[in-house]
Amino acid sequence: MDPRSLTPALRVLRLCLHLLTAGLLALVVVRALTGRTDEPAAAVVTAAAAMGAVYAAGPLIPAVRSTRLGAACWLAVLGAVWAVLLALSPDGLWLAFPLYFLLVHLLPARWGVPAVAVAAGAAIASYVGHGAPLNAGAFIGPLIGAAVAVATVLGYQALYRESESRRRLIDELIATRAELAAAERTAGTLAERERLAREIHDTLAQGLSSIQLLLRAAGRDLPAGSPAADHIEQARATAQDNLAEARRFVRALSPPDLDHGSLAGALERLCATAPGVSARFTTSGTPLALPTPYEVALLRIAQSALGNTVRHAHARRAEITLSFMETSVALDVVDDGDGFDPERAVTGDGVGSGDGGFGLPAMRARVRALGGTFTVESAPGQGTAVAVTLPLPAGGPA
Repeated sequence: MDPRSLTPALRVLRLCLHLLTAGLLALVVVRALTGRTDEPAAAVVTAAAAMGAVYAAGPLIPAVRSTRLGAACWLAVLGAVWAVLLALSPDGLWLAFPLYFLLVHLLPARWGVPAVAVAAGAAIASYVGHGAPLNAGAFIGPLIGAAVAVATVLGYQALYRESESRRRLIDELIATRAELAAAERTAGTLAERERLAREIHDTLAQGLSSIQLLLRAAGRDLPAGSPAADHIEQARATAQDNLAEARRFVRALSPPDLDHGSLAGALERLCATAPGVSARFTTSGTPLALPTPYEVALLRIAQSALGNTVRHAHARRAEITLSFMETSVALDVVDDGDGFDPERAVTGDGVGSGDGGFGLPAMRARVRALGGTFTVESAPGQGTAVAVTLPLPAGGPA
């Protein structure tokens, strides 16, 4: 395991494991050198030193830290040296306890638990093989140590996984909150731009247009070339220039999708980029230049309706139709998805309540502000049809 990925608790446990192993190896060497056992001291010291060297080399080898195969190979070599030490000295069985932790920690549970059982059996066999008196402790001690090691390591791993899962969840929540905040700021900016565009169009632009018409009518009633007629013509020209400027403001505040083309082009691009659904755009009638508020409202309604189709309807196909008629313009968005109960969605009791009723109130408010009609036809399992009709303003777009 990469040391940089260790938690503080795991670093402490690893240090304790190193100290325990070093202490037990020292105990084996001291007992062999002081003659407290009947085993050959030189061979025991050599085997203990070899085991210490193999153990110390493990954390320094990158493959042991980063791969299961490298760890398994290192444990196999370490186990082989330990087996030699067991054969030489009964004191080697004490090293089974740190070895238990290594086996469970570095190997998958399906391999680590059987390996611990084998190590416990080898420790018991070594004790019996060296002629030590048989007693319950000779069997119970290694088995209890193995059980404690397995329970400790597996328990810690479970807690670590849960902690990591919570950390990832918190990171996702923080990222989601940041995305939502950014989306809200963007939505607020777009909404404010659209509001300003509507205000300029409905007040300033309309007022300047009326002033221009009145001045033009007044100019007709005055003799041509008179000072009053010249002043009125200058006032009318100024009103016309300011009206053009107001219209430029409205266009600048309109959605970016309308910056590089017509409403039809924006709707066609919307269908072409819709994810997960086959969307088609068609037009009918003779295309007309629409007022900017009309284009903004129709585009936003189409985006919202198609977005609902993608997110909620599980539809395979969708179609957006823009129809130009003599006195009105109509937008229809139809899909073959799951459908829903429009009444329950609006009241927040049914499908889509988590999304504000699929945005239906916002769509209806846009249409109502322009004096149009808005209808939704849908039923569970029967798809959805959203229809918008806006009356064309007299005298063309303003």
